[in-house]
Amino acid sequence: MTRQHIVFLTGAGVSVESGLSTFRDKDGLWTNKEWTYLASTDALYNDTQKCLDFYNFRRKKLAEVEPNEAHRMIAELEKEHQVTVITQNVDNLHERAGSSHVIHLHGELSKVCSMDNRTTCVKEYPLTTPIKLGDLAEDGAQLRPYIVMFGEYIDSKNVAMDYVSNADIFVVIGTSLQVYPAAGFIHYAHHEVPKFVIDPGDMEQCTLLGFTHFKTTASEGMKMLLEAFKEL
Repeated sequence: MTRQHIVFLTGAGVSVESGLSTFRDKDGLWTNKEWTYLASTDALYNDTQKCLDFYNFRRKKLAEVEPNEAHRMIAELEKEHQVTVITQNVDNLHERAGSSHVIHLHGELSKVCSMDNRTTCVKEYPLTTPIKLGDLAEDGAQLRPYIVMFGEYIDSKNVAMDYVSNADIFVVIGTSLQVYPAAGFIHYAHHEVPKFVIDPGDMEQCTLLGFTHFKTTASEGMKMLLEAFKEL
């Protein structure tokens, strides 16, 4: 296969093998109504301490896990191809595996920003250092996680859609495609480019659009994908 631009859209399923929870499966994070609340702007502004505690818990968990084989195989493709990863995940496992161009739709647990404006004073923050009430951003406002919470706008949507539209190959991994705008990205890939979906679930919305479905885990699916690439 000649050098091509491969665009991946990844969700929580790509990080399951690292030990992180999915979100909308039967045991996912968002089946817990309190956790859904704690990930909202309501909690951020009305129960700030509880919201920070929730994200400190998630940040600490992320510090305890490592990238898995799927993350590493995606990163490895950069040796021969241009690779863009668009992820719904807020972990940094793609970067830690070696991916150099990652677009985070929903923010990043490894960063903090200003509570007055999510797009300002953004900086890396050690995962093992709790964000506390009274910790201030450079603009004097309370520090908060650099996360797109329920009730906030996704700033990188249009940029991500442009990458999907211009992809030579488009691959969806480990996302239930229940959350918009990411769920709608599958409609932006050009109808003539090779399209693949890796997920153990029923992905009829993709197969109807001509995606090849590898109905398995992220790591096993990536091995199948690399074999399929040999035929392109």
